[in-house]
Amino acid sequence: MLSIEGNLQSRARSCGPTGTGGEVDVERNTAPLTRHLRVHRERGHTVLEFRGEIDIAAAEEILPHLDELTARPGARIVIDLSPVEFFDCSGLRLLYRAHSRVLAHGGRLHLVCAHPLTLRVLRVTGLHRLLPPLPTLDDALRRPGTPTV
Repeated sequence: MLSIEGNLQSRARSCGPTGTGGEVDVERNTAPLTRHLRVHRERGHTVLEFRGEIDIAAAEEILPHLDELTARPGARIVIDLSPVEFFDCSGLRLLYRAHSRVLAHGGRLHLVCAHPLTLRVLRVTGLHRLLPPLPTLDDALRRPGTPTV
């Protein structure tokens, strides 16, 4: 069984230099790791795209992959909630866990979210202060030097 990194590398396609130090990105349309998670590399970041309904069952599928990716020293992670249709407290726990683990390993984490109901949940719980949501993936990828607080 391949690790996530091996999985990403086996599906990698050279896109040529990106203009930012000659980095090579992985093809954006890699297959999902689970029904609720797709992972790809873009502009030096690992993007975790949560998909569909993020409830307790989805969280159980996502958690081992999230833990593997957030344990890497200096990881640059973006969690993209754009394709999410439903988000409950299980999703909040995933976000908080990712935030804590990435910071503990000296990395950076950005969150993409524009859905009004999910934004409301983030505000009500105060998680928006730890992970200020950005409206688009492009906005998150343009912030490589901004660490989360």
